[in-house]
This record gives sequence, C-alpha cells and structure tokens, in this order.
Amino acid sequence: MTNPPAHLIGRVATVLRALSNGEGSTRSEVARAAGLARPTAHRLLTALAEEGFVDREHRSGQWHLGPELYLLGEVAAQRYDVTEHARASVHRLAEATGESAFFSARRGEETVCLVREDGSFPIRSFVLYEGALFPLGVVSAGLVVLAMLPDHEIDDYLARVDLTAKWGPEHGADALRARITRTRKAGFALNPGLVVEGSWGLAAAVFNRAGTPAWALAVTGVEFRFPEQRRAELGPLLLWEAHHLTGQLGSAGG
Repeated sequence: MTNPPAHLIGRVATVLRALSNGEGSTRSEVARAAGLARPTAHRLLTALAEEGFVDREHRSGQWHLGPELYLLGEVAAQRYDVTEHARASVHRLAEATGESAFFSARRGEETVCLVREDGSFPIRSFVLYEGALFPLGVVSAGLVVLAMLPDHEIDDYLARVDLTAKWGPEHGADALRARITRTRKAGFALNPGLVVEGSWGLAAAVFNRAGTPAWALAVTGVEFRFPEQRRAELGPLLLWEAHHLTGQLGSAGG
C-alpha cells in the first residue's frame, strides 16, 4: 500500500480543524478556512465522509466532524485528557485571585481555551471562554506559548503570519518580538488590553515531557485589577501553578 504524501495529510488536518468550530461549515467555508480550492476541499470532505470522519447535513448542506472521530477521541482521551488535572489549578487560581482563570491548549498555530472558572470578583472579562480560539501571539495564553518556543520556530511563524489585519498594529512582528522578550524575562506573559480595551490577562506556560510549551494557565480581569504591584503577586502565583501542573502532566504521560 502506498503511503499518502505528507502534504495530503496536512490538508486533511486543516479540513478537520476547519470543522472544529462546533457549528458546522459549508464547503466554501471549509475551503476558505483551510486555504484550499473548493474542488480540493470537496474531494477531501467526500473521502473523509466515506470513512466516517466527517458528516454532512443534507438539509443545510453543512459539514460536521463525524462519529469516527468521536470514537477515536474517546480512546485518546484516556491518555490525553489533561483537563482533569488542570481543573484543580484553574480552581485554585480563581479562588486565590477572585479573577476568571483559564486553561488553554496549543493546537498547531493556535491556542484553544479548554477550561474556565470565574472567581468571586463580580466584574469579569469575557474575551476567553471554553472553545475560544486565538492565534499564537494573541491573548496572554497565545503570547506565552509563542514566547517559549525555540527562536527558529518564532522566526518562521512571524515571517509567515500577519496578525495585524485582524488584531491591529500591536500584533506586528516587531511589537510581538518586544513582548516575547519581556515575557521570557518575567517568565509569564501580560496582555494589557490589546484584544479588548480594558481587559487584561496574565499567563504562564505549561510544558509537556518533551519540554515544549503545550498549554497555558491564565487569569483575566478588568484593568484596574491589574496594577503593577498586583501583577508582581499574580505572576509568581501563575508560575507556581504552571510548574505544578507541568509536573502532574509529565507524570501522567501528558
């Protein structure tokens, strides 16, 4: 049996990720999100449907992830369901700070929020929610993951990806490099209201056994809750929880 070329596997992966919004997508939307021509997207969707990896609603014409992925996910979750370990850290952060606390995972060149818990302070930021996706370099979780990658990976990413069109000039390559430098020096990332004005966030990276930044813990809230003196307290708290969770996930096979 001939092995499929690597670029085909990459295209299949982009199609599946394009359908992971939970709402369904048309063929044109899948093609646009995956950066593929519509005929190519159609061929891939049809082939994946035959194997049960995607499914199509005939009334709406929208495509969804299929039942075979659910079955595979059930098996994979037995080893890779890290949220069980992360919830305790998120809970402690929310309880100790009064802010909203989060656990996000790196997924390719994005981070996706997996866990959210709100603290006791009544004014909250709703930039992050479970299932929210952001490119690397955007929001505090995306910034800390990007900052902890090797230099050559950062260089490659910033050379290919232009975040300014959607996220503004503060997400240009030079501005990001400056924040990466500050993040590496501090050990944790700061988002001073760059996505939504007045909504601030701090994040620390959580590493897998290979030493790669695979997840992030974060706290977010309104600007007046994040003065410099308090950031100096929140940063070490985040770093402690991130270090603790890194050890837990490493011993659990994460």
